[in-house]
Amino acid sequence: MPPTGRATDVLEVTGLCKTFGGLRAVADATLSVAAGEIVSLIGPNGAGKTTLFAMVSGFLKPDAGTVQFQRRDIKGLRPHAACRLGLARTFQVARPFPNLSVHHNIAIGAHTRYRRRNQALAIAAEVAERLGMASRLDDHAGSLTVAGRKRLELARALATRPRLLLLDEVMAGLNATEIDDIVAALRGIRATGITIVLIEHVMRAVKSLSDRAYVLNHGRMIATGTPAEITRNPDVIEAYLGHGAAARLADGQIDA
Repeated sequence: MPPTGRATDVLEVTGLCKTFGGLRAVADATLSVAAGEIVSLIGPNGAGKTTLFAMVSGFLKPDAGTVQFQRRDIKGLRPHAACRLGLARTFQVARPFPNLSVHHNIAIGAHTRYRRRNQALAIAAEVAERLGMASRLDDHAGSLTVAGRKRLELARALATRPRLLLLDEVMAGLNATEIDDIVAALRGIRATGITIVLIEHVMRAVKSLSDRAYVLNHGRMIATGTPAEITRNPDVIEAYLGHGAAARLADGQIDA
């Protein structure tokens, strides 16, 4: 499905391609995200989701295609420049500065916009309060649990004052209660006017949060729609469960 070209679109990606040697990691990927949406990018492991994020955010240069953020062409823009425009991302594996405090880790994100130390620390404290981390500000980041590190990664991205957040498996490795906490936090972030695109494997979170979802498989977009629509899509079922799975599911031979 081509981008809509709506005036409200924050992100428009058209025909993105990336090849590593003989491997086509992403092939002709196209998506659009409107202001205020939460959109999920899902697909099996190795589908090319993180590679797509890396191209959108400037960490990889596409071989072909276009990336428009707030109606501006940003393909090939360096990550720090994209961040200053209001595009921030998190990473699948959270890597805080372990010997620095939580407060200073979050302030690193704020320093992309604020040069003064007191300003960056004030923004960091504000973000920590919003994400329920105020009591951990003085703790070393290395002492945090997996859930704490995920939340810190989100906080550092938020401290850049983004218009668009790209979240790469921010719920991976969390238990059910921790997932519910992150889902609530993301709803709160969206309520402030920030648009969110998330790569996620936790389907109950995808269904709960997402206005729409795109499905990537072998580097190609194979479906888009509401979470209810894509979970019923035969191509999506086969991408996750294997060839013939859609027919077996319809016949009752396997459970959904």
